[in-house]
Parts: sequence; structure tokens; C-alpha cells
Amino acid sequence: MELTLVVLIIIVGLTFDFTNGFHDAANAIATSISTRALTPRAALAMAAVMNFFGAFLGTGVAETVGSGIIGAPQDTSGLLLVLCALVGAIGWNVFTWWRGLPTSSSHALIGGLVGAALAASATVHWSGIVDKVVLPMLLSPLVGVLLGYTLHTAILWIFRRSAPRRTTRRFRMAQTVSAAAMGLGHGLQDAQKTMGVIVLALVTAGWQEDFSVPVWVI
Repeated sequence: MELTLVVLIIIVGLTFDFTNGFHDAANAIATSISTRALTPRAALAMAAVMNFFGAFLGTGVAETVGSGIIGAPQDTSGLLLVLCALVGAIGWNVFTWWRGLPTSSSHALIGGLVGAALAASATVHWSGIVDKVVLPMLLSPLVGVLLGYTLHTAILWIFRRSAPRRTTRRFRMAQTVSAAAMGLGHGLQDAQKTMGVIVLALVTAGWQEDFSVPVWVI
């Protein structure tokens, strides 16, 4: 029974990762395609490669998702909890993608974990959720607005006397670099969520003692 549930969690986890790909990963290449700095095929290929390499740059997010959000019981009920969390997150991803809502797959997964844990009367690490989920969720848009405004204002001032055609060509090249960096960051951040859930399933099944991420999971 445990083997079946773990295999099922891995399959459903990869399905969640797939929905996360067409839901969130498009952010990395949307601007490059809309400005025609890159063709859709080239942008997609670059994003796929950079996401892949980004997943190998660290495991901090995966360990947070695996150990810092909930404490699942180490039995079949714990594995069912993880499975239900994934299904709930997939449902939200598909619904918001269908409606064109730019919501966060990370928060969908964390909400699924917390909701399933509450339904199962399992442990929820509220302090970790506040410190690592709620506060960053509130601060990140504010920081993004501030940095975006500051950087854009500086660029407009620096290039105010530049030739439009030459500047446009250079900025298209810069957009390719920024899109690659976004893809790398997406792999470093979002790709680790499913890694963390798979590790959580392994620990819950008693197949692994700590929350370190094996290479095969990456």
C-alpha cells in the first residue's frame, strides 16, 4: 500500500509540476515573446534548459516545503494527506489557468498542504508559514514595485539621448539575458516545490530519515 501511494504521489507531483509549468513558467518568457526579442520556440527551449539547470543550484526551497510547512503522520494517512494536497493544488492551478488568473502555484501547494493537514488533524508549522510564506507574499510585490520603478526610471534617464534603433536592438539582446535569468530563477524556486513534496512523501513512508533531496528526485 505504501509503495503504491508513494509512486502515485510522484506521478501526481509531476502532474502538478506540469500544471505549474504552463501556469507560472510562462512568466519567464512572456515579455521576450511579446516584444519579439525571441521567437516562441527559441524562448521555450531556453526556458526549459534554464529551468532544468536552476533546479540543481540549491535545495533550500525544497527542504522548506518538505519540513517547514506541515508535519505529516508517518503512516498511510500521512501519504494520503500529501496526495490530497497535490490534487487540491492541481485543481486550483487548472481553474486559475482556465480563467486567466495570474496566481501563485507555490501558494496553491502550500495552501493544499495546510488544508489537508488541518482536515487530518496533523501538525501545521504556523510560525514557519508566517515567516517563510505570508511575510514574503506581502513584501515581494512591494519590493518588486520599488525596484521596478527605480530601475526603469534610471534606464530612462541613462538612455534619454541614445539613438532609438540601436537602443532597441541592444535592449532586445538584454531581454534574452533577463529571460534566461528568469528561467534559471524559476527552476531554483518553483521546481523545488515538487521536489520537497516527493521528499516529504519519502520521509512519511519511512524510506528516508531527513529532508535532504536525492539527486534522482531533482
